[in-house]
Amino acid sequence: MERLLGKPWIWSFAGAAVVFGVTIAFTGGRGAGGMLSATLSLAVFTVIVGVAQMFVITLGPGNVDLSLPANIGLASAIAMKVMAGDDAMVPVGIAAAIAGGVAIGLANYLLIRALRIPPIIATLSASFIIQSIDISYGRGLQIKPPPGFADLTSLQVGGVSVLAVVTLIFTIGAGVVLSRTIYGRSVLAIGQNPRAAWLAGVPVERIRCLTYILAGALGGLNGALLAGYFRGASIDIGNEYLLASIAVVVIGGTSVSGGRANVPGLWGAALFLVFLQVMLNTFGTDAGPRLVLTGLVIIAVIVAAGARRKFGGARRPATDRQALEAADAHSGTS
Repeated sequence: MERLLGKPWIWSFAGAAVVFGVTIAFTGGRGAGGMLSATLSLAVFTVIVGVAQMFVITLGPGNVDLSLPANIGLASAIAMKVMAGDDAMVPVGIAAAIAGGVAIGLANYLLIRALRIPPIIATLSASFIIQSIDISYGRGLQIKPPPGFADLTSLQVGGVSVLAVVTLIFTIGAGVVLSRTIYGRSVLAIGQNPRAAWLAGVPVERIRCLTYILAGALGGLNGALLAGYFRGASIDIGNEYLLASIAVVVIGGTSVSGGRANVPGLWGAALFLVFLQVMLNTFGTDAGPRLVLTGLVIIAVIVAAGARRKFGGARRPATDRQALEAADAHSGTS
């Protein structure tokens, strides 16, 4: 039990269980099954965007992608226009949305690398440009998703979302990539200490570029899926993921200082955030208190993590070991 409680991700699931329990107690147990099913379906989109943000944040202090909401909005418009209501065009539409996200991720990295400006400034500036493109490209777009694609994004088997099962498999793969592949170990090594990673032979800038491209691609995919689930594109469809993408990473146990990621915690944090929204809606409150509570939770988690490191509750992996593992992996493939 002590070992289990020492896992950072367990607390996000515990928080989700507490919020769910409070909500069920308030409703007298009515609609518990439907609430679980709906929450799991909505958590999928938060998990996908959380994986994107997690890889970027793991690169180290200052790395964050604030263009994800605008990316999602534009991708939803691209996907709907390319699909044009035709199920045969679904793969092409999804590919187009992902390609748009890849272009955005590459542009983000080039802004950071070429202009030498902090990622938070570069990606925020990029988001304004993307929103301008989205306004001219997708405002007033009334194209509905292909029926088969719309049904697929909301398909459930035994009350469990099929998309959630696919996303679970995807997150398991993301965990394997981080812990078992050259790329994943390089991301962790850079987050630990970029200079040590570079001295050990890790191609730091190449890995950073790939990471921002990966985040952009996942944002594009998320936009296409959201358009299918909500039956249409919208320039505002990704707005709520600006805070949620960061919150789900922090609450899930990923270190904001980089070098340590936590994939299982993304699911617990996503469920917690969606349950929190459901609870506040059940209590009749609006979006304002939800945003305030989410912000307070993020602050509390960061403070608690800092206190834990200060008093020796959690040790940071050895920088040199992490960098050397990544360097050995690169040298083994050269």
